[in-house]
Amino acid sequence: MKLNSIKDLNLESDSTVFLRCDFNVPLDEFGNITDDRRIRMALPTIKYLLDHKCKIVIGSHLGRPKGVDEKFSLKPVAKRLSNLLQMDIIMAKDVVGEDAKNKAANLKEGEILLLENLRFDARETKDDIEFARELSEYGKFYVNDAFGVSHRAHASVHAIANLYDKFHKAAGFLLLKEINFFYKLLNNPVRPFVAVVGGSKVSGKLQALINLLPKVDKMIVGGGMAFTFLKALGYNIGKSLVEEDLIDEAKNIMEKAKEMGVKFYLPVDIMVADKFSEDSIVRYVTFQEIPDNWMGLDIGPASVRLFGEVLWDAQTILWNGPMGVYEMDKFSRGTIKISHEIARSHGIKVVGGGDTADAVARAGDAEEMTFISTGGGASLELLEGKKLPGIEALEIKE
Repeated sequence: MKLNSIKDLNLESDSTVFLRCDFNVPLDEFGNITDDRRIRMALPTIKYLLDHKCKIVIGSHLGRPKGVDEKFSLKPVAKRLSNLLQMDIIMAKDVVGEDAKNKAANLKEGEILLLENLRFDARETKDDIEFARELSEYGKFYVNDAFGVSHRAHASVHAIANLYDKFHKAAGFLLLKEINFFYKLLNNPVRPFVAVVGGSKVSGKLQALINLLPKVDKMIVGGGMAFTFLKALGYNIGKSLVEEDLIDEAKNIMEKAKEMGVKFYLPVDIMVADKFSEDSIVRYVTFQEIPDNWMGLDIGPASVRLFGEVLWDAQTILWNGPMGVYEMDKFSRGTIKISHEIARSHGIKVVGGGDTADAVARAGDAEEMTFISTGGGASLELLEGKKLPGIEALEIKE
């Protein structure tokens, strides 16, 4: 796969660039940004364009608005970006309306215009070619730095890229970094290579598990999805989350792991609760002793110790998915401790985006990780071996 880097573009002062970023950041109830990592990760690409005295028009989405909705406005992003770059950011009132077009036409070199939320226009998620054509009028060059949305065939990442020739489209630094980490990880990892896979459902990670098996030396499975595997082994799991229709698939995965010589680990003890609530009664039990009317909501201390031993000699670790319901403090201990175990490893540590990145931030381990992806869904689809529409559209065909 060949992609242009932003460095391959023949950028001159006064060049106009339409830059697709992923500024889909979490906001609190007052509209304040609670985690600006996605904005900070885009700064090297933005600064490179500023150094080349380009006129920059940035497009991004935020959340899933149904039409124009002020609570999904990118105004807080403009404010944070202005603080980080120490310069004024011009904010458009619309996407391809009169205000945005006038402001784009009057941009001076070294200035940035941030469009309003792309998803305020329903054509964005429909991969509409006419909407893409309107967006392309903002830039002689197109740069995609939005890994977190490149698994979507949306107008600003897919249709638009097909409107530019190979001399005028490129991947930004963040997008290239994400791709390089995941492709190297899957095709040429330093061994031993351990995958730590969690999350609530097997169905969400099934293809990733199947694709990872031939590539890893060890696999750890935790979180809610572990109960489908425990049930497949014949154990009582009480009222824990289970996907009955995937029990046979779980058996197949464990059998394939055995055939391939991949060491496969499940939790050996569980934190169970009588109900899903902060005020529930909790107990630690072994995986053979889950009571009938109780549910497993986190891994226990013996599992943390076991998984820590498994991780100790790892030279490459991929972590995708929490070990329990980490959003509730009561059930976050297992995930936090596994984060610490991964952080103290001496190997390469790659963290899938989404919940896993959030868990690492909560644990205070972000600085210890080699790389934290900005895209949960996109990184998962790469792990599944899929081609991402946004990246495929950037490919340079010889």
